[in-house]
Amino acid sequence: MEIPKKLVNSVSGCADDALAGLVSCNPGLRLLQGHRVILRSDLSAVRGRVALLSGGGSGHEPAHAGYVGKGMLTGVVAGAVFTSPSVGSVLAAIRVLAQAGAVGILLIVKNYTGDRLNFGLALERARSEGADVRMVVVGDDCAFAAPGKAGRRGICGTVLIHKVAGALAEAGAGLDEIVEKVTAASKAMGTLGLSLSPCSIPGSKPSFQLAEDEMELGLGIHGEAGVRRMKVLPADEAVETMLKHMTDPSNASHISLTPGCSVVLMVNNLGGLSCLELGIVAGAAVRRLESRGIRIARALVGCFMTALEMAGVSLTLLVVDEELLRLIDAKTTAMAWPNVPAGPATARREEIPAPRDVPGQPLDETGTGPGAVPVQRVLERVCSTLLDIQDKLNQLDRKAGDGDCGHTHARAAHAIREWMRSRPPPAAPSQLLSCLADLLLEKMGGSSGVLYGLFLTAAARTLRGRSDPAAWADAMDSGIDAMQRYGGAAPGDRTMLDSLCAAAKALHSLRAPGTDPLRVLEAAVQSAEVAAEATKHMEAGAGRASYIRSSRLEHPDPGAVAVAAVLGAVLGGLRDPLAAPK
Repeated sequence: MEIPKKLVNSVSGCADDALAGLVSCNPGLRLLQGHRVILRSDLSAVRGRVALLSGGGSGHEPAHAGYVGKGMLTGVVAGAVFTSPSVGSVLAAIRVLAQAGAVGILLIVKNYTGDRLNFGLALERARSEGADVRMVVVGDDCAFAAPGKAGRRGICGTVLIHKVAGALAEAGAGLDEIVEKVTAASKAMGTLGLSLSPCSIPGSKPSFQLAEDEMELGLGIHGEAGVRRMKVLPADEAVETMLKHMTDPSNASHISLTPGCSVVLMVNNLGGLSCLELGIVAGAAVRRLESRGIRIARALVGCFMTALEMAGVSLTLLVVDEELLRLIDAKTTAMAWPNVPAGPATARREEIPAPRDVPGQPLDETGTGPGAVPVQRVLERVCSTLLDIQDKLNQLDRKAGDGDCGHTHARAAHAIREWMRSRPPPAAPSQLLSCLADLLLEKMGGSSGVLYGLFLTAAARTLRGRSDPAAWADAMDSGIDAMQRYGGAAPGDRTMLDSLCAAAKALHSLRAPGTDPLRVLEAAVQSAEVAAEATKHMEAGAGRASYIRSSRLEHPDPGAVAVAAVLGAVLGGLRDPLAAPK
């Protein structure tokens, strides 16, 4: 097993460098000389108030230093990665706050042995010096059905305790009142984590391994073992599993939720989960809680207490009344506290009505060209062709893109077939292209869908009210102009435009009287195929392929190949009256 890569200057200095970077970017923070301690820069504001001090090992960013600010913590003490801070640094921070005039100092500590010992010893020494110091130990982990002597671990719910205590201190509450209220809040709170991957301390290998098809329920924020390994579940099922475990009355660590109660929901990224996945989990949590009759008074979604790069999520639930909710809503300058919307979360919000359709062209418009033959036959030939070359396009696209060109064109083919089953396509060329443009913009996806939509929209506009063969040449030019104007590519850039421009040049012959449209289209198809094959010798000037060295692009552009195939399918459909649509 290899040691994972980390973007650090040194293993030994990574915690100090992270704190220095945070202070550099935040004028409201200061480092305490000689210690891994971050304090508010306006310590004069502490005089006559209760000061709040928290902390723990590094590697949980933005916890804890991200929660220093007016309305939250007065300071934090950091240790090395996943290591409790030293007694000396905790004591130094307490002394600074006492000397700044704080009328009391509350230590908010996560329930880990090292944190309890080091903060506790510093508290005793500070008391012997005359300081009024108290400590609240937060244990919000719902993982273990029968917690051992050590009790419940302190994890992400600690951040909510920071917020409640900070709001009380900012409002001028005394030390006894703050201790009483945050202790009560801690008892009405639970958190559970779920991980898809381990994490690794800089310079070290991962502390454990998960198989590709496994996830772990209930692990700690340092990679400590959870309560169950299971096969990877869809997000909805994973969230349901978490909530069942958190609220199971047979679990001694459970949180009691009754229908009608209000909660603050915190959906916490453990460090390596994508924002897309986090949003999916958050939506699932809201739906599942509402199905239980729980009101989500507030929802916080983001990175609050991480475990380095662990790909996972934790859910925290805090049962709240109006007073507790006001404390959660109170303003703070702490940089890591989110701008929480002042309102409930719900999956039942009424959607904004879709806009009314803009009246289009009359359906009785007449024309020549494809409108004079069964349109379905031509479109079916196009769909069959795109589905036949799906794997080929994907293979070409994997060389320089994300390998989905075939899938994208297959989506277009399926959408066109579905559309034809629902209604006969219009025979009028302008309206046909306009409808296809709308369809591809909605269903095809990717930049290809937009480019085809641009092309067809502009071409449809040119065909409006025209029935002469030259209109098709003009429509081709209009579509290409629109693609170049908004797409930024040009002929020679190794894109679908190379095939389109070659075909367009051949179609210019339609402007000469007496030409055979099918022979002209045949020449256009041949030109497009030659141009598509020639893209293998071009250096990409646009699209994702432009980021790849030209020496690696020894194959035709998939977009150009697709365009040539579509034009060939149109020609085949026009020439083959016996081909029956599926």
